Amino acid sequence: MNHGPGLSHPPYPSGLILAGRRVVIVGGGRVAARRLQAFIDAGAAVTVVSPEVDPAVREAANAGTVTLLEREYAPGDLSAAWYAMASTDRPAVNAAVLEEATAARIFCVRADDAPLGTAWTPAVGHHQETTVAVLANRDPERSRRTRDRLLEALRSPIDG
Repeated sequence: MNHGPGLSHPPYPSGLILAGRRVVIVGGGRVAARRLQAFIDAGAAVTVVSPEVDPAVREAANAGTVTLLEREYAPGDLSAAWYAMASTDRPAVNAAVLEEATAARIFCVRADDAPLGTAWTPAVGHHQETTVAVLANRDPERSRRTRDRLLEALRSPIDG
């Protein structure tokens, strides 16, 4: 099984400026709902494509915070996007989203099989003016544990 081009190399960490830029999330379930607020907070122009959506996605659409296309993914849905997330429960659809994204040179997260994507979502936390983002080479649990330890250290008083 091919596990993407970056399997043997560590990711290049980067802070993306998504304000005003189109982000397309294909799939409107629990994963999309969990990631949605971070895109909104970043000022992204978010479009969600999904025939069924989580209540949090519906709420954001009703508030006008995101554009919701209540239908199945179709080729061309990533047009003019800067970033994409394939988060359906159907691997073939996620693969088609990644294929379109790759052809258009759009970074794409595959929520169902991270090694196949061209981008990964780090474990993120905030303390005051600091953002901590941890990528433990495709091990989300290790990323979360490391992030939590770093945030705990930032919140602890410095012994001197």
